[in-house]
Amino acid sequence: MFAAKKTRGATANRDKSRFSRKHLLLVAGAVACVALSAIFLPSNEVAANRVETPEKTLNGQADSVATDIATVVEAITEPAPPPELPWQDYLVKKGDNLSLIFKQAGFSDKDIYSITKQAADGKSLTRIFPGQTISFQATENGELIALRHIISKLKTVSYSIVDGKFSSNTQIRVPEARQGWASAEIVSSLFLAGQEAGLSHNKIMELANIFGGVIDFVMDPRNGDTIHLLYEDLYLDNEKFGVGKILAASFTNRGKTFNAYLYEDTNGDEGYYNEDGVSMRKAFLLAPLDFTRISSNFNLRRMHPIYKTTKPHRGTDYAASRGTPVFAVGDGRVQRAGYSKANGNYVFISHGEAYVTKYLHLHKRHVKQGQRVSQSQVIGTVGSTGAATGPHLHYEFLVNGVHRNPRTIHKKLPKAKSLNSAELPRFKETILDMSSQLAALQIDNRLALNGSSETPTD
Repeated sequence: MFAAKKTRGATANRDKSRFSRKHLLLVAGAVACVALSAIFLPSNEVAANRVETPEKTLNGQADSVATDIATVVEAITEPAPPPELPWQDYLVKKGDNLSLIFKQAGFSDKDIYSITKQAADGKSLTRIFPGQTISFQATENGELIALRHIISKLKTVSYSIVDGKFSSNTQIRVPEARQGWASAEIVSSLFLAGQEAGLSHNKIMELANIFGGVIDFVMDPRNGDTIHLLYEDLYLDNEKFGVGKILAASFTNRGKTFNAYLYEDTNGDEGYYNEDGVSMRKAFLLAPLDFTRISSNFNLRRMHPIYKTTKPHRGTDYAASRGTPVFAVGDGRVQRAGYSKANGNYVFISHGEAYVTKYLHLHKRHVKQGQRVSQSQVIGTVGSTGAATGPHLHYEFLVNGVHRNPRTIHKKLPKAKSLNSAELPRFKETILDMSSQLAALQIDNRLALNGSSETPTD
């Protein structure tokens, strides 16, 4: 036993000796540099002090040299951190499920159970979709110790073992917002004008929703109308990631300009307001769907196309392709939703005690009776069910049970909400820069239309 212990001791001494020889030159070099700096670099004043108090000076230099040597030795002998264990990445494909991916990575359903049951956010791992990435990290023995679920470029959920159990941590990245702008002139429709300006379908719909309370995009837009908007361009890792909120916009329709500015009030609520602080969100939209044409207006003496009799047409028909989304024009509750031979699939919405809107001939209904709905919520799609000659939406507006012309009743509806007097100064200051930029876009547009490059003067 003693011989065995001595052998281990000898081995340890040899290792220590090898370590010393390996680093001896480095340590010696460091000591020499420190010593030389102490001898040759001091100023004349320091040299004079050394002559006057040699013992104190030498002791101070010795302490400094010792400290520097200890720092060098510590840096050389500090062990390097162990290398990170590798990750295995698996891209989720169509038809994949969690069990299949874990099996491909060499893990079992037991591992799935441990993560999904132990981690606080474990259930989110069970909802995987094509295009997402799942990464595994295991020990050299193949034991799973960590997992990453990359849901999107902005969201990742990580799972790791803490105190013998899996825990989860969600990382959310926030893209950098830079200001962008776009201008367009309507030649045939707002939709095509927006596309030519580089706007996505969703951004065009968002623009229409902002002005939906003051402009009927079915009847109002005319050739020569213009739109200008400022919006957020989103960047991630210095690359274009997407488009964020519309910050400000203007719509010039038949020579009249409507402006809208995004503003967050002191309560933290966001909304769009015109330059006077009046909300752009009206009680009712002027039209229940966008970018289509009207085939039949409100007419109390219309000849019905199917029954061939003179029947009042107490509403407005919007001709549109089958499947076009239909919006609720205002907040309310679904009064009735069903099917009849004449109306086909229909939805009736009550907006308080006085107002009811009706939507007929729907292809599909997306809401049920008694359900609460909000303005611009999709309640169904355009169809030709019931007594209809082709795909269209029949829309009615009732006030206290009496049919009213949807296109003219809006002038008699309650006024829009305005910011209070205490909020206005802050609002005016907030929109000042955006207002100037919108004005500059409008001026540039007028110059382009006039074929002039000169700067206008006051």
